[in-house]
Amino acid sequence: MTSRAVAVTGVGLVTPAGIGAQATWEGMRDATSYATPDALLAGLPVDFSCAVPDWQPDTVLGRPLSRRLDHPAQMAVLAAREALADAGLSPSCWDPRRVGVIIGAGTASFQQLHDVYSKILTDRHELVSPVALPRSLPSAPVCAVALDLGAQGMSFAPAAACASGAVAIGLALQLLRGGSLDVVVAGGAESGRSMISAVCFSQMGALSTRRGDPSAAARPFDVDRDGFVLGEGAGILVLESLDHARTRRARVHSYLTGYGISTDAHHVTAPHPEGRGLKQALHDALSDASWTPADVDHINAHGTSTHLNDLIEARVLSDVFPRVPPVTATKGALGHALGASGAIEAALTVLTLRHQSIPPTANLDRPDPALPGLDIVTKSPRPARLRTAISTSVAFGGHNAVLAFRSPNEEGDTEVRTRSAADLSRR
Repeated sequence: MTSRAVAVTGVGLVTPAGIGAQATWEGMRDATSYATPDALLAGLPVDFSCAVPDWQPDTVLGRPLSRRLDHPAQMAVLAAREALADAGLSPSCWDPRRVGVIIGAGTASFQQLHDVYSKILTDRHELVSPVALPRSLPSAPVCAVALDLGAQGMSFAPAAACASGAVAIGLALQLLRGGSLDVVVAGGAESGRSMISAVCFSQMGALSTRRGDPSAAARPFDVDRDGFVLGEGAGILVLESLDHARTRRARVHSYLTGYGISTDAHHVTAPHPEGRGLKQALHDALSDASWTPADVDHINAHGTSTHLNDLIEARVLSDVFPRVPPVTATKGALGHALGASGAIEAALTVLTLRHQSIPPTANLDRPDPALPGLDIVTKSPRPARLRTAISTSVAFGGHNAVLAFRSPNEEGDTEVRTRSAADLSRR
């Protein structure tokens, strides 16, 4: 294994399929969509979304912290805590100056801004919370996680629209390779469940209008697709340098071995008609991982369920891979969590390698005959021997990011046990 890889030692997830990585994984097995009518969007042309179920932040985070944070930051803190526990790490046993936090977000907290604007426009400005501004910033989730963990290394929030979470993980790889940090808590957190998001995306024609049957609305690569469904969530990975992970004998879920990033420089919302940027990002990620296209065993596709994006992504995959490996598109089940989507999909890719099983694509009943033939997993999970996998992210502004992961099964590290936080604290 190249020394340019880093270890993925922890996974944390908060998604519409469930709270926690295990709950999310189990919720992905049945090809079920989690889209339902949404009271936050009542009265709008598109009034449904994929929401995190049974969300009770006062219970899971405690009332003081919960009330200080907005929804995306709440989800980020919970996912980061899970990822850290999964990695067997504790703030009591690391050098906080060598721990970074990078959490991407595509927008500010539109729900928080909507509340502020409503008060101002109805002459109730005195009711605006004094913490409304820090709660609404794109950096609010990363700030909340860094404070919660006591991490004193580099922290910031990359904004690359819907590729933000994937970019955060890719930047973490580069920082760990450079040796400036030992541990990076990286991912994305965002909610699309706001009137601002729903109206703006609806006016662009990007959302599915299947109000009569929301659970059938998101249909990646299906002939009847008509747009995506707004979602929400947080996906967090704990990434470590190989030296740090090996010194503490950490259990490794996978290795992050490659990263590709590019810009279409074509249009503010539409992808390049030949997928120029996505092709470049794919080739760069493969080169960075020292792989050929034939080395890839699985692809977690961006798969938005919009006509143009699915068409171009399918063509690019067929062009880059002489034999396209099995594909899944998880937005059919989870909806589109905007800047968090790339991180959620990266985390699911890690779980796919860990479980050696590919989750199915929801609502793919009739593959679009206009698309190049892809081997898309549908209906039920597909067990497979998986050594490698990639996750693709595409975004407004022409942002493209691709992450390449390798299973530890090929490296002989799966037998390495994680020390408990108590063991580490005695070092």
